[in-house]
Amino acid sequence: MAIMTLFSGTTASADERPDTLTLFNAATFYDGYLFQKNPDSLVSDGILRHSTSLYAVKLKPEQLALIGDSLRMNVFVQACCDNYDRIGNINLAFVPKGDTTYIPDSVQRIEIGRFITPFMDKNKKPDVVPYSYHIDYVANILRDRKILADHDIWVEFELFGVPYAANQQIAGCAGRSDVFKGTLKLITWGRHDDYADHDELVPIHMKRPEYTGGNLNNYNAACTDTIGKTVKTWHFTVKNNASDAQLVLITSNHGANSGGEEYNRRWHYVYIDDSLMLVYRPGRTTCEPFRKYNTQLNGIYGYVPRTDAVWQSFSNWCPGDVIDNRIISLGAFGAGQHTVRISVPEAQFAGKQGDIPVSMFYQGVTQGQLPSGINWITVPDYQAVPVAANGAISFRTAGCKIYYVTVYDLQGMRKAESVGTTAISTRGWAPGIYLVNMQLDNNLIVTKKVLVK
Repeated sequence: MAIMTLFSGTTASADERPDTLTLFNAATFYDGYLFQKNPDSLVSDGILRHSTSLYAVKLKPEQLALIGDSLRMNVFVQACCDNYDRIGNINLAFVPKGDTTYIPDSVQRIEIGRFITPFMDKNKKPDVVPYSYHIDYVANILRDRKILADHDIWVEFELFGVPYAANQQIAGCAGRSDVFKGTLKLITWGRHDDYADHDELVPIHMKRPEYTGGNLNNYNAACTDTIGKTVKTWHFTVKNNASDAQLVLITSNHGANSGGEEYNRRWHYVYIDDSLMLVYRPGRTTCEPFRKYNTQLNGIYGYVPRTDAVWQSFSNWCPGDVIDNRIISLGAFGAGQHTVRISVPEAQFAGKQGDIPVSMFYQGVTQGQLPSGINWITVPDYQAVPVAANGAISFRTAGCKIYYVTVYDLQGMRKAESVGTTAISTRGWAPGIYLVNMQLDNNLIVTKKVLVK
C-alpha cells in the first residue's frame, strides 16, 4: 500500500503582524422582500446596495496591495428583527474595470463562504454570532494579474431575512424592517510584494437566492438532469494545463416543510469527468456548541441539550454555524472540456419544496502548488498525512486537528470511518483506489485519493 497526502502552507515568521481590512462594519440588512426599497439606499458609506439583502464593496488598490499569502475571513452577524435561522454568504464579483455599479447576474461571481444565522432575540446576549474561514487559496485570486488587469473585484455580503415573526414576538420589533447587522473583516499576512501570474479561475456555478429557484432539486427541469432524480451536471472549460488544481464546493440542504430536506441527512456524490471524487453526508456530530447563540426559543434546540444521536438524526446544519467549504484536490489537471456532476439519490423534496443551493469554482496553477488555505500565524507548517503501515491507514498531523475521517471505495460504498486520527485497518480490502475524506478544524473537508495495494 502506498499513501501520501501533504498540505503545504506559507510559513509566517514570529514578527509578522496581520493586516485587517474591515469591508463592512455593522451594515444593516432589511426585509428581503422589500427588494430595491432599501431604507439606506441614499447612505454614502461606500456600499453598493443591490437590494435589501445583497450589498457589495469594491476592493481598493491599496487594500489589494496588503493581501498576503495567508488569508482569514471573519464574519459577524448581529441580531435585529429577524428571529429565525437564515442563510447568508460572502461572494466575490468580477466587474469590468472602472464600472461604478453592476448587475449581479451579468458578471462572474464565486461564493467563498456560507453560514446559517441562529434563532436570535435581539434583547438577549450574546446578540452577535461569529463565523471564521481560512481561505489562503482566495489570496491567489485577489492577487491575480490577469483578473486585475480587466476587472475590479467587489466583495458581496448577502443575507436574506424577514421580520414578520419578530414583529409579533420580539419586544421592540413592532413595525420594524431591519433584520440583521453584518460585519466582514479580512485578516491577511505574509508576502505583500508580488502578484500571481500563473493562476486560472473558472466559476462553474453560483447559488441562486431561495426565492428565485434555480438550485439543485428533483422537480424543476432547470434544476436537474432528469425530473424525479436529484442529479445535475455542469460543464466547464479549463484553458491551461495545471500543475495543481482544486474544485471548491459549497452546498447546504433546505426545505423546512414537514419531511423537508433540512431534516434528512442524505449522501452526496460528486463526480468529475465521470470519476467519483467526493462522497459526503452533511451535518455536525452535535450542534450544542452553538446553543448559546440561539437565544430565541425554537423547535431546533428545544429547552434542554440534545444528545449527539438526536442531532445526527435530523440536522443537516447548525443555526449559528458555517457551512463547510469542501475542497476536492485534483492534482495535475489537463486543459479542455470537463464536467462535474452532483447526485443526491435519496433526496425526496416533499411537496416539491426546498432545494440544495450549489456554488463551485475551479482553481488551478500552471506552476507550483495551490496554497492549502489552512495556515495560521502561529503555525509554522501544516501537514495532514495518511501513513500506510502494517495493514492500516494512520494519520500524522502538525499544526491542525482532524476531527473525522471517512473512507469510500470508488462505487461510493463507505468502507470505514474513524474519530480524529484513530488508525483505520485495511486488512481484507481489495487492491485499488479509495477516497479519504478528512474533516479538519478550519471549516474544510478535504478529500484525497489513496492507493491500496
